[in-house]
Amino acid sequence: MPESLDGSPITAVAQRYGISRQSVYTWKAKYAAGGLEGLREASRRPRTSPTRLSADVEALVCEMRRSHPRGEPDGPPTRTRGPVSSPPRRGPPPTGS
Repeated sequence: MPESLDGSPITAVAQRYGISRQSVYTWKAKYAAGGLEGLREASRRPRTSPTRLSADVEALVCEMRRSHPRGEPDGPPTRTRGPVSSPPRRGPPPTGS
């Protein structure tokens, strides 16, 4: 899209390439900030994970899960639900055939 850098109208450039005007503005800003390298697809992975557990705690949790699987007598109870009931019927009762 070099024509957007040459002063062509953003709307015309967007229509020519079948993209939104916002995409043209975004790509222009990325090019202005970093040249062709700035247009390269960047990782979306966060740089930090402040709530991540430490390796020690993670290993302890994994060990506890292995040694006490759900549903075993000495492990945490499994979740159970009561009987499943159907929603109330609407309309006249069905006729016997």
